[in-house]
Amino acid sequence: MNHPACPCDTGKPYADCCGRLHDGSAVAKTAEALMRSRYSAYVLDQLDYLLSTWHASTRPAALMPNEPGLRWLGLRINALAQQDESHATVAFVARSKLGGRAHRLTETSRFVREDGRWFYVDGEIA
Repeated sequence: MNHPACPCDTGKPYADCCGRLHDGSAVAKTAEALMRSRYSAYVLDQLDYLLSTWHASTRPAALMPNEPGLRWLGLRINALAQQDESHATVAFVARSKLGGRAHRLTETSRFVREDGRWFYVDGEIA
């Protein structure tokens, strides 16, 4: 049986990678794992997961689904930094294509861990 690869570019099958986080059978053990699972959630339009992993202090009321025709092309993690046991940053580039035009989102995201769970706080776009 062919298992689709996870969109987060780990090379693992989706069901053994971000799929476990998306379906609630596991939680992200690191800020990087949460970052990767959030990228996959954007690719798959899993808006409820994105909102549930967004810190309450910065969480928007709602998110818009992907524009029709948007194709996510890949994720590259550039840097990881753990400030302490509850604070981390992940610098990444996410590539996409829409209407024949390529786009790159370069961001350094901030994460916080509360009650054993990592949350996305905000990001600085480069």
